[in-house]
Amino acid sequence: MAGRSYRIGIDLGTANILVYINGSGVVYNEPSVVAFDNATNECIAIGKHAFSMVGKEHQHIRIVKPLDGGVIADLDATKVYLRKIFERLENINVDMKNSTLLICCPSEVSMIERVALLDLAKQIGVKDAFIEEELKAGAIGAGVDIYESKGSLVVDIGGGTTDIGVLSLGDLVIAESCKVAGKHVDKEITKYVKYKYGVIIGNNTAEMIKIKLGTLKRELEEDKEMNFAGRNLNNGLPCKFKIKQSEIRDIFLKGFEQVVNTIRNVLQKTPPELAADIYETELTINGGGALIEGVKEYFEESLGLGVRIAEHPLTSIVEGTRLLLQNRGNYLVKPNDY
Repeated sequence: MAGRSYRIGIDLGTANILVYINGSGVVYNEPSVVAFDNATNECIAIGKHAFSMVGKEHQHIRIVKPLDGGVIADLDATKVYLRKIFERLENINVDMKNSTLLICCPSEVSMIERVALLDLAKQIGVKDAFIEEELKAGAIGAGVDIYESKGSLVVDIGGGTTDIGVLSLGDLVIAESCKVAGKHVDKEITKYVKYKYGVIIGNNTAEMIKIKLGTLKRELEEDKEMNFAGRNLNNGLPCKFKIKQSEIRDIFLKGFEQVVNTIRNVLQKTPPELAADIYETELTINGGGALIEGVKEYFEESLGLGVRIAEHPLTSIVEGTRLLLQNRGNYLVKPNDY
C-alpha cells in the first residue's frame, strides 16, 4: 500500500527536536541527544532513550548532542538523528518522496550546514524541502501576525541561545542572539554548587534545580529549598546538600542582564517607525524560558514595554511550521536560493 504525502515540519532545537505532520499535530518531541556504539560507530539510541544515558555512559558508548549553543555542533550526528526520524515516518506510512518538508534551524546555523540538511532531505528522497529560521516560525506559532506592516518584537529563550528579533512584512528586519539560555544557566548552577558547597553535580541535576527553583522575581514571598545529591569534592563520596531559591535567583538575575542588554541593542538598531509599533504593542516571549517564574514582570520592569507570554511556548516553533507549510511561498528559502 502506497504511503500518503504530508506537510512535515521539524524544529531542530538545542534542547529538543519536534516534528509536526498535518492532520496529526506534533508527533515527536524528544531531547536532542544521540548515543553511539564506540566500536561500530552505529547509532544505538536517540531522544529520550539516549538522554537517559547522559552522565551514566561507559567507554563503549558515546553520547553526542547534535546542537549546542544555537549551532549545529555535530553535523553527522544531526544527520543520523534526522535519518532515524525519517525512518519512523516511513514506518507510519508517510510517502516522503511526495511530501513537503520544512526544517527550522537556530539563527546561528551557517549556510553550509543548511545546504547539508537540504542535501540530506534529497538523499532521503524528499524533493520539496525548505529551511526557515526558528525565530520567525516561533513568532507565527505564538500568534504574532508577522505579515502586517508593523513591527513585532519576539524574544525566544531556548536551550542554547536566546534569539531576539524584530519582524515586519513577513520577515526578520533585525535579529541578534545571546548565549544566556537554558544550558548556560545549567552550567552556572553547576559551577556555583561546586564552589559554594564543594559538590559536583551532573547536568540533569542542574537542570532539575533550574526548573524547580528558577525565578526572576527580585522579591521572594517564600525562599524555597531543595535537596540535591552529588559527589563530595573532598572525599569523592556521594552526598546530599540543600540549596535555596534565593541563591538560584541571583544566578538568573545576573545572566538575564545580558539578555536585557541584547534586547536594548536590537531596539537601538530598529528603524524608528517599527520601534514606535513595538512600544504600542507587546514584546512576545517564546521558548522554554517563557516558563520561568516572574519572567513577564522582569522584562516589563527592565524594558518598560508590555510583555506577552506565548500560549504554548515549548511548541510554538513547530506550530509555526504548520502555518508556514500551509502558506509557503516567497517567504521560504528554497534549496536553489543558496
